[in-house]
Amino acid sequence: MSDIYIFMIVALAVLAIADLIVGVSNDAVNFLNSAIGSKAISFRTIMIVASVGIAAGAIFSSGLMEVARKGIFVPGEFYFDEIMIIFMAVMITDILLLDFFNTLGMPTSTTVSIVFELLGAAVCVALLKIFADSSLSIADLGNYINTKKAGEIIAGILLSVVVAFSVGAIVQYISRLLLSFNFEKKAKWVGALFGGVALTAILYFIFIKGIKGTNYAKSVIDVVYNGGAEGLLDWANAYFNSSYESVKELIKAKKDLFAINANAGTVAITLRGFLETNVLLIVAVGFVFWSVLSYLIISVFKTSIYKIIIIVGTFALALAFAGNDLVNFIGVPIAAWQSYEAWSASGVSADAFTMEVLASKVATPTFLLLAAGLIMVLTLWFSAKAQNVVKTSIDLSRQGEGDEKFKPNFLSRGIVRTTISISEWISAITPGSFKGFVEKQFDEEATKSHFFASKKEDKPAFDLVRAAVNLMVAGILISIATSMKLPLSTTYVTFMVAMGTSLADRAWGSESAVYRVAGVLNVIGGWFFTAISAFLAAALIAFLINIHQPIMTGVLLLVALLLIVRSTIKYRNKTRAERAEDRLKKSESSSIQGVIEESSDNVRSFINRSNKIYGNTIESLAKYDLAALKKSRKGIAKLENEVEGLRDSIFYFIKNLDESSVGASDFYISILGYLEDITQSLEYIAKVSHKHVNNNHKRLRFNQIKDLKEIENQLGNFFDNIKKVFDEKEFSKLNGIIEEKQELYTLVSTKISKQIARTRTEESSPKNTTLYFGLLTETKDLITATMNLLAAYRDHQD
Repeated sequence: MSDIYIFMIVALAVLAIADLIVGVSNDAVNFLNSAIGSKAISFRTIMIVASVGIAAGAIFSSGLMEVARKGIFVPGEFYFDEIMIIFMAVMITDILLLDFFNTLGMPTSTTVSIVFELLGAAVCVALLKIFADSSLSIADLGNYINTKKAGEIIAGILLSVVVAFSVGAIVQYISRLLLSFNFEKKAKWVGALFGGVALTAILYFIFIKGIKGTNYAKSVIDVVYNGGAEGLLDWANAYFNSSYESVKELIKAKKDLFAINANAGTVAITLRGFLETNVLLIVAVGFVFWSVLSYLIISVFKTSIYKIIIIVGTFALALAFAGNDLVNFIGVPIAAWQSYEAWSASGVSADAFTMEVLASKVATPTFLLLAAGLIMVLTLWFSAKAQNVVKTSIDLSRQGEGDEKFKPNFLSRGIVRTTISISEWISAITPGSFKGFVEKQFDEEATKSHFFASKKEDKPAFDLVRAAVNLMVAGILISIATSMKLPLSTTYVTFMVAMGTSLADRAWGSESAVYRVAGVLNVIGGWFFTAISAFLAAALIAFLINIHQPIMTGVLLLVALLLIVRSTIKYRNKTRAERAEDRLKKSESSSIQGVIEESSDNVRSFINRSNKIYGNTIESLAKYDLAALKKSRKGIAKLENEVEGLRDSIFYFIKNLDESSVGASDFYISILGYLEDITQSLEYIAKVSHKHVNNNHKRLRFNQIKDLKEIENQLGNFFDNIKKVFDEKEFSKLNGIIEEKQELYTLVSTKISKQIARTRTEESSPKNTTLYFGLLTETKDLITATMNLLAAYRDHQD
């Protein structure tokens, strides 16, 4: 019977590695978004700093492993075989859930997932025990679940959302009032004071509060707390995992080493006591020291103190993330391994060995923490999904307008309207002098050229002040929770801090507020979905494993593996397709010639994609292929969104033009209008074709398909010729292509006449006739819009 548990331990170890990968892919947003969004330092430097922080944080995370061991359930109420069911269900659920969110590019909480998975699996197993014992009832469920601790954890996680958003907004508002958007031109002492506050806060809370409870500090402190030789024996026995007699010999052989450790413990306790009783003094001295150092950095080394804060903050937040969240990835497998060791040494059967051992504190081996840290660092460097999740957070906190990923809904509109009303009421009772001061400090004119006028791909999403505040506030909140052994959600904290600072910084203007609020609501809704689905899925998997542990464990592991592989392949293919696809680019040129050149690239890309969509739609309709028609509809929807994005950027395009090139705006607007006409024709063709097949109407007749294929071939050649002209920039050939209009028109008109004749004599399907006429008339509109596009381009090129 022990073979199945060895297999489960190995499986849990493999799942832990996979969970580290998918977990870091999701949580990378927590410490990367501020540095990447502000572009304060190079991407390579950001990754190096974050990697060092993760590696250090992994080593310092041992204290939080207790959450997986006894934080959610009462271990003494479960037998070893039941504990293994709980742990296996948790890990299978966790890896599938996190990978699902990573694929969507949505940041979710690994802490929430692990807490609710433990809760769901434990509740399921507890209910199975209760139903199997007639002397027990549902009221006894509280004996199995650590309801008080679980309630504290859940309340802390939910409270962190409100606290993080509020604190982030308040600190950012005060910072902007003091520094304004012209912070680089402020007096050096202003930047020095901000640097003093930020660096003192980050370094005190991260390095003092975050590290003081680690395994290394405890290992020496416990020597003195326990006292004398007995304390040394207990400590050495736990540390080296040796027998009592062998520890005695070890102490004799290494007495100098133990003396050093004892002295170190005395020093550590003395230092710890000093730090805890003189907080204000330490903070005051630290503030003075870091303020002076910040002033020297600004004046002597001519370096931006805000960049230094971002570097230190990124390291600190990565450290806090690993210290707080490592339990989410390897806490359960380590607890399972320690449970197995205790059970295998007991000689008791698995269904009779109770797990009180999990209630005691056991140090996590250092080599496991180091290995976990290495995996996390490698994932950070090589995970494409991590970058996808980071992009969502940066887009929602971006200063100014841009592509909006989320669509507004009634709730986001209602929140924005209510907020505007409250803001107007507050503004009405605010003294005019204070309002004038606030408006001056929040005046973005000095930085608009930096953020909004430029359409460069490398422009920052927000400035250095906001990035520094994001890191400072998030680092402090996470470190406080870590020192209190409370596993709050680092994702919730960092995300909501970023949203709070965005709101305070007026990044959510009237042009973008409904989209940003909708995005935040989508992410928060995903968090609730995480909690509910984690609880239910873990409970279901625990129930299935309980049916037949060996068989169901193998089956579920195989299913999880197949789902992960399928998700990875699907995501990789999607990413490759997006990279290979010619996306429409917003114009960044300020001259007429530059606009014409950039627009020609868009025309080439647009025509190429339109050709593929039209050809695929006709081919799929001929084959009656519903899946392929659905894919065509997605393709045209994507193209339509890109054209809409170009239209939304007209304001910035016109603002960016040189005074002598304002006439280019007429050309640009005309081109966008013709592109929109073409997309509408393609959208109609794809929609009616999909609707026809989806409703299971009769297939088109052979003659109809033959006629459509003839039109598709000739139109394909027409589009190929256009693409070739724009590829080679041989615009003199446009006249020849435009002259083909009548030939194409004649072809389509001939097919319409043939269908009229067939309808009167042999056609028996009204739906087929309607579809066929619709396709032909919309194809004529498509040809007309394309010709107008070419004519406009030819005229302006001349």
